Amino acid sequence: MEKDEKGITVKKEQDMPEWYGQAVFKGQLADYSPVRGTMIIRPYGYAIWQNIMDYFNGRLKELKVDNAYFPLFIPEKFFKKEAEHAKGFAPEVAWVENKDEGATERLAIRPTSETIMYDAYSRWIRSHRDLPLRINQWCNIVRWEVKDVKLFLRSREFLWQEGHCVYETEEECDKETMMYLDEYTKMIQDVLAIPLITGKKSDKEKFAGSKYTTTIEAFMPDGKFLQCGTSHNLGQGFAKAFGISYIGKDEKKHIPWQNSWGFTTRLVGALVMQHGDDKGLVLPPKIAPIQAVIVPILFEKTKEATLKETEKIKKALAGYRVHVDDRDEYSAGWKYHEWEMKGIPLRIEIGPKDIEKKQVVIVRRDTGQKEFVKADKVKETVKLLLEEIQNHLFDKAHEFMKRQIVETDNWDMLMKAIDARKIVFAPFCGKKDCEDLIKDKTKGANSRCFPFDQKNVDKNCVHCGKKASQYAYFGKNY
Repeated sequence: MEKDEKGITVKKEQDMPEWYGQAVFKGQLADYSPVRGTMIIRPYGYAIWQNIMDYFNGRLKELKVDNAYFPLFIPEKFFKKEAEHAKGFAPEVAWVENKDEGATERLAIRPTSETIMYDAYSRWIRSHRDLPLRINQWCNIVRWEVKDVKLFLRSREFLWQEGHCVYETEEECDKETMMYLDEYTKMIQDVLAIPLITGKKSDKEKFAGSKYTTTIEAFMPDGKFLQCGTSHNLGQGFAKAFGISYIGKDEKKHIPWQNSWGFTTRLVGALVMQHGDDKGLVLPPKIAPIQAVIVPILFEKTKEATLKETEKIKKALAGYRVHVDDRDEYSAGWKYHEWEMKGIPLRIEIGPKDIEKKQVVIVRRDTGQKEFVKADKVKETVKLLLEEIQNHLFDKAHEFMKRQIVETDNWDMLMKAIDARKIVFAPFCGKKDCEDLIKDKTKGANSRCFPFDQKNVDKNCVHCGKKASQYAYFGKNY
């Protein structure tokens, strides 16, 4: 970042797309690539993704899921084995010519890994003793439907994790399909401070080839949903297509049940949109690469003493992710601006006058509140403030989401609410043709999910007037 580079030049509420692009770019999370539809994740942005990976790898270990890696290239014939899956991904697949001698088919660049993984599973699984099989991989994905990149939100190539498990029974598969969704919910709400709506996708919106899809949906400040993760019960279709079977305890041959589940680097974009403000990023402390930045106020005569005291403060904060900005080519004010743009939760200022008073100045990024803290109370104050910031960011976003929900069984009211960028909670028949018409008439809104554990719905569909199967959340989405 150059000294004369301006901050964010638009207001978040006035022009969200432009604000978002500037916040990501100027916050040094990502950059645009010379290859159309792709992006560069910069070290600061990747550090956030690394923290997400570190957290989730810890949970995977507890859940007895093993990490592995499968090839980027997938034989064309694999897609033809599961017809619904192949049809669903056909528009998005990027193909390369197989130049191996004697090759007669193209190779797909991985749009998702079910097919390449399940071919291997058919060789690895023989007995009930091989189950459950729980494997996850962290990898890149290519889907060729995107022309113009929206940093972290839409790009031809992105990073994700994808879990793929195999079970003896449907009951076990159902249980763990929900378990992984619950893990996503806990991580995104507790660590990323993003409130979620959870539920099951409609038949139209479910993953191609699955029995059913569960989802976690965040609602962004500009009035659009952002799907943050999904967990699918794949049924037995893929197992049958790829010849996966096992000999059970009864010594008979059985077809297993499978699920898959994943989230992507889109979560970094969700963080930016959910919490950022007109100054730039605002990062929740639990996920921030730097939780506190110490900015010493440097003058030639007192520089040595100030840096010595700064080091003491840093040592007192051992266990936290702390950075000392002791660059002397920039003014303190310029540094404040830079760290605000990067969303660091706490800024700790220390200068000659503070040293005389045996204090520091701590500034919260989320509220801008400034506090004078005795030097020997810094660690306990930082601990308290980071907890307060984490909770405040979630509570603020949660209150916003709750205020946007409009419950109705009236079509005209649904249309007005969608136009006002609200969340609509309405009875829905769940039929594909009805959902197509809803999307057409509302210019893009669809059902985001059916909330879990609904009782009998004694209502008619908000659109077609036929018997409703359940209530659904409706809205436009990224």
